[in-house]
Amino acid sequence: MDSLKNSSEILAALENHQYVADDELATVLFLMLRLRKPLLLEGPPGVGKTEIALVLSDLLQTPLIRLQCYEGLDVNAAVYEWNYQKQLLGIRLQEGSDLSVAEKEKHIFGPDYLLKRPLLQSITNDTQSPVLLIDELDRSDEEFEAFLLELLSAFQISIPEIGTIKATHKPYIILTSNRTRELSDALKRRCLYHWIDYPSLDKEMAIVHKRLPHIETQLLKQVVDFVQELRQRKLAKTPGISETIDWAESLMALGYRDVNQKAIQQTLGSLLKSVDDIRLIHNENPSVLNQ
Repeated sequence: MDSLKNSSEILAALENHQYVADDELATVLFLMLRLRKPLLLEGPPGVGKTEIALVLSDLLQTPLIRLQCYEGLDVNAAVYEWNYQKQLLGIRLQEGSDLSVAEKEKHIFGPDYLLKRPLLQSITNDTQSPVLLIDELDRSDEEFEAFLLELLSAFQISIPEIGTIKATHKPYIILTSNRTRELSDALKRRCLYHWIDYPSLDKEMAIVHKRLPHIETQLLKQVVDFVQELRQRKLAKTPGISETIDWAESLMALGYRDVNQKAIQQTLGSLLKSVDDIRLIHNENPSVLNQ
């Protein structure tokens, strides 16, 4: 962290870690690191939001703790849970002892019986500040989103049986959302914000070339042209950057040096993940074939 003195150095560091970013993203990452504020990244699926946390963890040489959100996510899965079997065993061992009820409760609700889940793990790391990725927060319920407010504002978690646990080392928190629902204003106020959209043609070509340095220029341009054209259509699942890379790699593995009708028919499943989308493209004559 001390070596990253400005956004330009972060931009260069991301480039060295195979992540093609722009000045705006590098700036908001610099502010996140300097101000120690959570960062909310929104954008369509597959544009590299999750990847930022993975790269940042590698860049800072610190552990990555990931919480994958889903509908019905609760405190037991995200924060903590008591080891009930161990507690029952502890109660049986205390039978006949001279301990008071309060002392027995304090014992079985102690740290030895606590199962730490990702959020609690992130604030109890004894050695360094981890990167905490709260991925696809929009998939979770509003009740869970409200629970996060204490962590995002004060870097602490309250557990009824124990009390408030403050962060030993404040984690670097990145939240992502595909915006399937609007997140609350209360959560947004506690975070820095950045929107990541689908990349421009030149940027996507740079990303693919970074991941596949041996790809030929003609194939690279045709692949990205084709994907950029697809994103203008009403598809069930618009391909993200990862699908572009997968498709280019599939074409290279099969020995194709340009995109043609046969190449598309053989490899479209690497790019599109909906049978309706695949049928739509098979029945059309993409403009890329006429270039």
